[in-house]
Amino acid sequence: MADEQNTHEVDVARWSRLAEAVLRDQGVRGEVELSVLFVEPEVMTGLNERFMDGDGPTDVLSFPIDDDVVELGRWPDASTTGPDRSPVEADEAPLMLGDVVICPAVAAANGPAHTGSYDDELALLLVHGILHVLGMDHSDAADTAAMQRRERELLERHHGPLAGDPWAPERQ
Repeated sequence: MADEQNTHEVDVARWSRLAEAVLRDQGVRGEVELSVLFVEPEVMTGLNERFMDGDGPTDVLSFPIDDDVVELGRWPDASTTGPDRSPVEADEAPLMLGDVVICPAVAAANGPAHTGSYDDELALLLVHGILHVLGMDHSDAADTAAMQRRERELLERHHGPLAGDPWAPERQ
């Protein structure tokens, strides 16, 4: 986890603990690597334009590792791709999950009206990004409901109640 921006306070140790708890609760075991970066709006704008055809900075982007390896799973462990994978042996390379990129400036701007606070917004973005890396999506109503339900559960368990309700019907 790395804080590569200078505009907003980021408690890297706190967010690392949250990320580890989310991965554990999602059934990820063994040696894994997940990159989490906190970046400036200019960096996020470039990523959003390049990978999402978006305009301007967004709050969070997730980049799961999707190798084109023919065998089952992802190199180097060739296990299954989901949380049911068996633990990686100590002498094996860690499973690369992917990258989550968060823009604290966007979180600070959106947080008060969305989750109620900057910290709550960062927590939601981190959990949301990790769930995307692990394969969850919000491409239809059923997927959206499942992802939001899981976000709520993970946040309540590992972060605490949010000051606002980002899942309120009027926000949908």
